[in-house]
Amino acid sequence: MRLRLRLAGAAFAVLCLCGCATEPVDPEARAQFRANHDPLEPLNRKTFAFNQAFDRDLIKPVAKGYRAALPGTVRDGLRHFLDNLNEPIVFANTLLQGRVRDAGATAVRFLINSTAGIAGFRDVAGRNHLPKKMGDFGQTFWAWGFPEGPYIILPVLGPTNPRDGVGSGVDAYIDPFRYLTNTDHFSTYVTGGRAVLDGVDKRSRSIEALDEMEKEAIDYYASFRSLFRQHRAAELTGSNRPSQLPSPDFYEDPGR
Repeated sequence: MRLRLRLAGAAFAVLCLCGCATEPVDPEARAQFRANHDPLEPLNRKTFAFNQAFDRDLIKPVAKGYRAALPGTVRDGLRHFLDNLNEPIVFANTLLQGRVRDAGATAVRFLINSTAGIAGFRDVAGRNHLPKKMGDFGQTFWAWGFPEGPYIILPVLGPTNPRDGVGSGVDAYIDPFRYLTNTDHFSTYVTGGRAVLDGVDKRSRSIEALDEMEKEAIDYYASFRSLFRQHRAAELTGSNRPSQLPSPDFYEDPGR
């Protein structure tokens, strides 16, 4: 968690140093500006290359082993369990954004899945027309009008921006399960294990999609940047997600 907070602070410092370039007024020009704006691109490309090697040598093989070792039903149960652990953070952020109905739905989902869903291993609420909501502190900052700042790729943790980086640190800090396991070093082990399992599971679900994307892309870095931004924009606005990106946060504290 301390690492996550340090990274969040570093991201905020980058935002302060880099500032925000003025966006064009014309809607089409503004959309193009947002898609391509990458003032840290030379450094980001080097970090992206490092992350690709790290993924190729460690994360992807682990994800393949995870998928081979566990049946799909078990992996789906673990996915539901991890999502259920994140519901209190979603609840808090939807409230802070004024999305009272979504907050209520999230609270009901958490209650149903934690009981009838056996600690969340089954998404009983989803099967009864209560779909999972999106809510994190990066989205809350967005709802409050904070600018996102420059696109950043962090070593191992992957793509983000200062607004989301700080938001992830806040989510990690307010996560109630961190306090419930706060005994000696047990909290560190639980948080770390939860983050690794979350990253491995998400990576295992996108192996073929990213392989195909890397194979077909003329510039994989630019394609990945575009896909990440589309995915995040869809999360922020609550629209249907245009892609299934893996979590870039292999070692990140959960809270997204």
